[in-house]
Amino acid sequence: MPALILGFWTLIALSYTLSAGLSSISEGQDTNWSRILVWNFVDFYLWMALVPLIAWLGHRSAGQGWRRFAALHIPASLGVALAQMATHLAIFWIACGPGRAPVNTLGGYLRMEFAFSYHFALLIYWMILVVLRGLDSQRRLRDERLRNAQLESQLAQAQLRTLRVQLQPHFLFNTLNAISALALADPIQARLMIARLSDLLRLTLEERHALEVPLSRELELLRCYLDIQQVRFQDRLSTHWDVAMDTMHAAVPSMILQPLVENALRHGLLDKPEPGQLQIVSRCEGGQLYLRVDDDGLGLPEGVSEGLGLGNTRARLQVLFGEGASVALARKAEGGTRVELRFPFREYVTAPTA
Repeated sequence: MPALILGFWTLIALSYTLSAGLSSISEGQDTNWSRILVWNFVDFYLWMALVPLIAWLGHRSAGQGWRRFAALHIPASLGVALAQMATHLAIFWIACGPGRAPVNTLGGYLRMEFAFSYHFALLIYWMILVVLRGLDSQRRLRDERLRNAQLESQLAQAQLRTLRVQLQPHFLFNTLNAISALALADPIQARLMIARLSDLLRLTLEERHALEVPLSRELELLRCYLDIQQVRFQDRLSTHWDVAMDTMHAAVPSMILQPLVENALRHGLLDKPEPGQLQIVSRCEGGQLYLRVDDDGLGLPEGVSEGLGLGNTRARLQVLFGEGASVALARKAEGGTRVELRFPFREYVTAPTA
């Protein structure tokens, strides 16, 4: 940063030197490049040294209103400009002498140059102050946006956790209900379901703090859930997995598919007298992850509502992706129901371990 600041002020000094020299040449005058260089470099390097003081004065008046601003900076600008001008002219006099000026003393030189140099110094003070206040305002605006983004992120995470907590008791209640129904009728199958439930709870607890997981992990949890349901449905359920390999590392909200599959089984396939089929599909389409759950069950009844599972799925995607996500629920022409999810595709990044 110091090198960048030095380069900035050097560039300004060189620009003014070149402009003054070319102006003298265009007017047919002899150009003393060394005097022009000393004049401009001393002038602007002094201002570079004064920037921290002007910045400190600017901070003192920040947010204090215009009266406080004027009361501080009007006298400050007069004093700082006078000190800078006197120092600049004294250094230049010592280094280069009077040149063609019709004076023989430093005091006479100061009186001769006072009007122009003091006016220019006042302008530079206020220009530096305006630029510094603008940069400070931009920094504070950036920090405020960052804080707002962090607060929004924290709020979104809290909302997602709330939605997920709503799903887990709902799912657990339904599974325990199914085990209860089998406990007397088929104890062996009930024990098998309890073992599968234990595996599923272990996977769920391992990801209890994760808002997002790779699709491969989500499918592992879903397979465990379907193992439980397979015990319940026996030969009346078959599952077809149509998962593209390039989507296995996609980041997805944890437990995003389980409530959709549960709806398909509960409302579409459970009361179907003949065997039914469930299909799970994943694709990467145009920068979006496409997920689909199909069943060939009884279909949606008239006037059906979304219910807890699908409503939570829509809400979670809305919190994470806003308008970039969509949820579509439709009846299939050949019978059954289709749920389609679309949201931005991105690779899952493993969080660093402490």
